[in-house]
Amino acid sequence: MARWYTTTILTMMVLAAPVAQAQLEEIEQEGAQRTAAGQAVQKKVDSLHANTRDTVDDYYAHLKLVQGLRMYNRMLKQQLDAQDEEIGLLQTSIADVATIERQILPLMSRMIDGLDQFVTLDVPFLVEERHKRVNGLRMLLPRADVTVAEKTRRVMEAYQIENDYGRTIEAYKAKLELPDASFDADFLRVGRIALMYRIVGSEDVGYWDNANQQWVPLSSGRWRRYINQGLKVARQEVAPELISIALDSNQEVRR
Repeated sequence: MARWYTTTILTMMVLAAPVAQAQLEEIEQEGAQRTAAGQAVQKKVDSLHANTRDTVDDYYAHLKLVQGLRMYNRMLKQQLDAQDEEIGLLQTSIADVATIERQILPLMSRMIDGLDQFVTLDVPFLVEERHKRVNGLRMLLPRADVTVAEKTRRVMEAYQIENDYGRTIEAYKAKLELPDASFDADFLRVGRIALMYRIVGSEDVGYWDNANQQWVPLSSGRWRRYINQGLKVARQEVAPELISIALDSNQEVRR
């Protein structure tokens, strides 16, 4: 009996072995399929992750671009606002310039008239040159091809030249017009306080008496020396030094 059971068990084990082997193979096959499926899913996850990361990177890149454009637009708006303000100021300035031009041209005309009168009443040095400068300004004023700024500059320059005469010393040659004759003469100007002459080829010297508006001869020999020395100083032929100048026939001033 026991032998029969043993045989039965062995028979059952022999019959069950192929079944177990088949089940094991089936399980292994299912495991392999699941592994393959898992790998495929992981690949999809990795691909989705990579795509998501690229999308996020693109998003931040576009976000930075948008932020840069917004900042640029703000700066551009500020520039446009500043330009609009500048345009407004320029338009106002243009309107003001037109008003100023209407006022400054008559003013310059009066300045030229005043300069002409001043030269006429002033000590008579470089008379031709100074009147020529004034006449040049009169001719310049109505010219349309010269700007108002240039006209103003020329008028102010003429005033500056006249102003400089008052603090310089100068020697020059010109005609000396006396009541009875005309002579070539060397003139010595000391600012506007003294104008003296020495007739060329002669020892005759004299000075301009501004109070009486006439030339006054000087007979003293020392005045000839003073004037000769003053001419040399003005021409820079000798070192600067004190010189004596004639204001009237009874007075001298050292300078």
